[in-house]
Amino acid sequence: METPGTDDRSLHQRVVGGDESALGEVHSRHYPLVLSLALRVTRDRVVAEDIVQEVFVTFWERPLAFDPDRGSLRSWLATIAHRRAVDHVRSEQRHRVSVLGPRLTEPEPSPSPLEDWVLAADEAARVRRAVARLPGGLREPIELAYYRGRTYRQTAEDLGLPEGTVKSRIRMGLRRLADELAEEEV
Repeated sequence: METPGTDDRSLHQRVVGGDESALGEVHSRHYPLVLSLALRVTRDRVVAEDIVQEVFVTFWERPLAFDPDRGSLRSWLATIAHRRAVDHVRSEQRHRVSVLGPRLTEPEPSPSPLEDWVLAADEAARVRRAVARLPGGLREPIELAYYRGRTYRQTAEDLGLPEGTVKSRIRMGLRRLADELAEEEV
């Protein structure tokens, strides 16, 4: 059981207030996961440790980039670490391709099942929250079509709307979701 003021939400608030000891607690708590993710993707301990440092420096410098109402700090840190590790690997691959040619490069490493689960759960939660924020006219057709598996025609019948209107609203809603999710990128 956590003592008051040491849960991730409280630690986040303390970091926002400039409390360095709170950052230390966040680092101690989440360092193993962040390092594991970075190491798994990069396969290089030195690079992975650099990525870990970047992740926690980012959290320290921009603590308001994390919104505790949108997900857990653990998932947020893991997502940043994974993105930076993948970016590093891709950059290295581009460099190798330009120097050695495409035949001598290695395939991009894939995350472990646990890492996949953490990242997939975070992404799914982000999408659910973004869908919930859509206006009803855009949200309802998407929920029926994507969450309940209804066809365009069935969705149109359920909502009492022409099928073309439903398709248009779904396209518009998906575009808004894509824009909103792109804005959340760190």
